[in-house]
Amino acid sequence: MTNLSGRSAIVTGGFSGMGFAIATALAQAGASVAVGSYVAAPDSGGTDAAYYPGAEEIERVRSALAAHGTRVHAAHLDVRDSDLTNRFVAEAQAALGSIDILVNAAGTTAEQPVCGHSDALWDKIVDTNLTGAFRVTRAVLPAMIERGWGRIVNIGSTAATVGWKDNPAYCASKAGLLGLTRCVALEGALHGVTCVMISPTWVETELMRRNVAQVVAREGKGRSVEEAMDELRKGNPQGRMLQPQEIAALAVFLCSDAARGITMENIQITGGALW
Repeated sequence: MTNLSGRSAIVTGGFSGMGFAIATALAQAGASVAVGSYVAAPDSGGTDAAYYPGAEEIERVRSALAAHGTRVHAAHLDVRDSDLTNRFVAEAQAALGSIDILVNAAGTTAEQPVCGHSDALWDKIVDTNLTGAFRVTRAVLPAMIERGWGRIVNIGSTAATVGWKDNPAYCASKAGLLGLTRCVALEGALHGVTCVMISPTWVETELMRRNVAQVVAREGKGRSVEEAMDELRKGNPQGRMLQPQEIAALAVFLCSDAARGITMENIQITGGALW
């Protein structure tokens, strides 16, 4: 098992889905973990599909991670706001010490065609998935370079390299995240800092379920969300849907000393699927 004792990590989007699974795996490996998610009233996301946890989730997440015997910081984080992002990073450093690991897992999506896609929705998706990752990376990278060690893992998608109908902002943001990953990897290469993107296909999370619900609603064919998800499972060559823990296992390895030669890569976890 990977041992990350003595390391400190930030995980954005860490209250649910892949973010929470990765934060849990990091804590199990011995790392101290700071998790941040956009905290809001239920279903306040508007037209995007993201799951927005309520304030009561902060203590639940903190307790769940602390149960693994590590230090934990959990708080509201809006990666679309530079001031709030910098404040969160400063609070994480004060609580945990120097940040060695960053996992950019905050993300959202929406089912909207190019024609009729509003500026506001486009900006929200791109600002969260791409610019948000840039903001947090910018806040932690200089200290990683100065110390000569760092691991940055960006949670991407097969959408970075494969188009998908009615998902222009999501596909564009993930393609942009791949470009950012490669640039950060080059900046950190001589300083012991790696940057890698993990690009899964459909992963069974609340975000995924909400996205499928939007697809079903747009189709208007009368099929249920469960029927649609079952079709996605059957459409995968392995006949199943990826689980968040699979992404987490790879993320933890990429944060280890053993993975120091893996950088600038886009590692796909697909079960054989193209999307």
